[in-house]
Amino acid sequence: MVDYVVKLTKDATQVWKDDHEKLRAAGFDDQAILQITLIASWFNYINRVADALGVGREPRSEP
Repeated sequence: MVDYVVKLTKDATQVWKDDHEKLRAAGFDDQAILQITLIASWFNYINRVADALGVGREPRSEP
């Protein structure tokens, strides 16, 4: 599952049917695969938004 989430995070266009088959072989059903995908994607999205808005970062000081 972690390998799948890392792949999804780095480049979702590289996730293929065989990645889902590996998850099934590890015991995840289609609903679990959907949930894993949705949760990881949501975290990726919300972190990207927070990073773009500077949430949680100290302001840069001007030299």
